Amino acid sequence: MEDHYSTEVEIANQPHNLPIHATSETCSGRTFIVIGANTGLGLEAARSLVAAGSAKVIMGVRNISAGETAKADIENTTGKTGIASVWLIDLSSYDSVKAFAKKALTELDRIDALIENAAVAVAQRVLAEGHLVPVTVNVFSTFLLAVLLLPRMSADAKRFGILPHISIISSGASFDFEKAWNTIKSDPITKMEDESSPVMATYPLTKLLEILAVRYLAPVLPVSRTGVVINTVNPGLCKTELGRNAPPEFRQQLAEKHARYGRTAEDGSRTLLHGALAGKDSHGSYLSSCTIAE
Repeated sequence: MEDHYSTEVEIANQPHNLPIHATSETCSGRTFIVIGANTGLGLEAARSLVAAGSAKVIMGVRNISAGETAKADIENTTGKTGIASVWLIDLSSYDSVKAFAKKALTELDRIDALIENAAVAVAQRVLAEGHLVPVTVNVFSTFLLAVLLLPRMSADAKRFGILPHISIISSGASFDFEKAWNTIKSDPITKMEDESSPVMATYPLTKLLEILAVRYLAPVLPVSRTGVVINTVNPGLCKTELGRNAPPEFRQQLAEKHARYGRTAEDGSRTLLHGALAGKDSHGSYLSSCTIAE
C-alpha cells in the first residue's frame, strides 16, 4: 500500500505543545460526549475535560472493562470523581449506536459537544452491517450518531443559549490518497469494498469521506438554523495505538515516524478539544493543529 503518512515535510514540521482550549471558563457546567475514550486521544481529551471542571463527561467505549479502567485512571490523575461516566457503544452495530443515542437523549440534561473520535484501521476483510468494518465504523455509524443527536443539540442551543459542537475526528493522511480516490469517487463505497481494492487503503479513504461529508452537510445545516457547529479535525501524527491491527511492516514504519515526529496523545488530544470548542467560523471546516486549515 501507499505510505499512510507520505507527506514527510508536513509531518516533520507539525507543531507541538498546542494551545489548551479546555479551561474552567470553556468547560464549567457543560456536558461532553467523547466516543473512543478509553485510550489514546479520546482518553486524554476526556481527562482534560474532567480536569477543566466539566459537569459531565460521557466516555463512549466498546469495552466497558477497558472504559472503567480508563475512568479510574482519569479520576486518579485529576482527583475529580462523579464527572466521568462509561457508556457502551459499538460502532460496528447500528443497534448499539441507536441505544447509545437513546440513553443520551433520555439521561442527559444537555449536550454541549459530541467528539466522535472512534475509528478502526484493519488489514483483513471483515464485515459489519454488510460493509467493511472501517466503512461502517468510520463513516456510517459515526454520522448516524451525529444525526440522532443533532436535533437535541439544536434544541439545547436555544434552551441554554449555547453553541454545541459535533466534531468528527478525521485524518490528514487521507490527502495522500488522491490517486486511489480518483479511481473510486464515482461510487466510493462500492468500489472501496471491491475485493480488488487494498483493505489498508480503506482507512484513509473513509477519513476523506468524513471530510467531504461534513463539507456537504455544513451549508445544508447552517449554524443560523441549527445553532450547532459541525467540523472535522486532523489530530496529526500522534503516538497512539491506531495502527495496532496493521501489517508488521507498516507498524514498523509508523513506529519510526512516531519516534521522530509524533505528538504525544495528550498534545494531539488538544486538537480534539479545539474542535469541540471552536467558534462558529469553524462550521464545515477542516481543523488542523488547532487552526482552521484547508
